[in-house]
Amino acid sequence: MADKNPFPGENNTGHIWDDNLRELANPPPRWWMISFWASIAFFIGYGIIYPMYPALPGSTGFTKGITGWTQIKEFQEGIAELDEVRGEFEKKISAMSTADILKDEGLAEYTVASAKVLFGDNCAACHGSGGQGGPGYPVLADDDWLYGGAVTTLEQTISMGRKGVMPAKGGAELSDAEVDSLAKSIVEGKPAENPLFAAKFCLACHGPDGKGMQPLGSANLTDQIYRFVPLEGETTLDSVKATIIGGVNVPGGREAEMPSFGDRLSKDEIKKLAVYVYKFGGGQ
Repeated sequence: MADKNPFPGENNTGHIWDDNLRELANPPPRWWMISFWASIAFFIGYGIIYPMYPALPGSTGFTKGITGWTQIKEFQEGIAELDEVRGEFEKKISAMSTADILKDEGLAEYTVASAKVLFGDNCAACHGSGGQGGPGYPVLADDDWLYGGAVTTLEQTISMGRKGVMPAKGGAELSDAEVDSLAKSIVEGKPAENPLFAAKFCLACHGPDGKGMQPLGSANLTDQIYRFVPLEGETTLDSVKATIIGGVNVPGGREAEMPSFGDRLSKDEIKKLAVYVYKFGGGQ
């Protein structure tokens, strides 16, 4: 091919394609060569200053570099610095009650910020990332609470869990017509006006006015806020009737249990979550 080079004296390699495409033998541009050797020098210098594992393994392990820097070491130093800043707040949280934490605006702000991850890891799956609740799980971002919304009560709920019981009233206890009548009065927010409410001893748990009893965790039947939201294709009346007939936390009834977190979270973490949830919509 070189013997038939149609471009003699051009300093090409003699490799010609399609009559005029050829490979030249010119040296690279000076800027390119400078960059090339500078990159090699940088590589060597970097290897002297910083560890080059696994690029430069040694006989006793990877090279450490004159600075001894590692990403893990930098990470650990950052954590230590962060813990030092947090330390003052964490000591206060450990020594103070949740009520006192709420009185300290700066500490309460820190507590809410540090509890966000705790809530996401332990609570959001059921109650939603913003406390908005979900199918079968209560809303935390309002002021309607079965056991009360005081921060100390929330702390107890998180620590010990909750599992209220409502007996099933369907079948022998109430006829279909009676269930329908009682459910309608509840949906209208006037259960105490229905004679069945007293006759069937509903007032024993829900109170004579139907507004519930927080020590028992019995629902307020007058506010038209329901623990169990209607399922798809179901009306509120249907949902209330299902609760009356089947009961809650009894065989064949609805399930509503808040698990205990006292055995999986520290006391300080529970305090943080109580303050965090209280800030959502705590109330008495």
